[in-house]
Amino acid sequence: MNAPAYRRVIVKLSGEALAGPDASGIHTPTLNRFAADLVAARALGTTLGIVVGGGNILRGVEAAAEGIDRTTGDVMGMLATVMNALAIEAAIQRCGAPARTMSALAMPQVCATYERREARRQLDENRILVLGGGTGNPFFTTDTTAVLRAAEMGCDAVLKATNVDGVYSADPKRFPDAVRYDRLTHSEALERQLGVMDATAFALAREHRIPIIVFSIREPGAVESVLRGSGRATVVGG
Repeated sequence: MNAPAYRRVIVKLSGEALAGPDASGIHTPTLNRFAADLVAARALGTTLGIVVGGGNILRGVEAAAEGIDRTTGDVMGMLATVMNALAIEAAIQRCGAPARTMSALAMPQVCATYERREARRQLDENRILVLGGGTGNPFFTTDTTAVLRAAEMGCDAVLKATNVDGVYSADPKRFPDAVRYDRLTHSEALERQLGVMDATAFALAREHRIPIIVFSIREPGAVESVLRGSGRATVVGG
């Protein structure tokens, strides 16, 4: 059995992925499968932080398109990420592993408030740390949050869980002749505007030399496979 390629990682999980086959909301079987994958990855000896999006409930940009002020919409989206984080925490605990939710938005009656030193302590004690609330500020995506938290907590990589098995030159669902990349530099990903992560996230990852591993979360055991180096993925940087 291969030892894990990374000892401490942030897994970026989109809110849309939690909807599974549904258009929105949380699909419980999908949630439970993701939780089991994360617990299996932890068993390899890797410490895990999870940054989750909120697109299965509400996205700030979409709310703004409906006439809601962009700042208000982004705050609503951040609240959605906390709901998802609590669901992931509960699912992980049902799988028998310790987990802790922290939010960049202070809501002490609901969960702990994110604080860097306490977050690092949780990881050092081998709890799975689930991070909601984005950065706590409007106009920043959860992709940027994932890279920011990875830099703050000394992570070896960001694992970007998507619906496709890597980075392509175009959307492979719309363009069958799209080229798949095995490796890219951060600069190449920025220059080619590949769109798998926003430019701020790529720039921050480049500055801190944090590789971003893009893979499909659709297959059971996907996180564990990526950590073992056997999964199909694109490595950006590193």
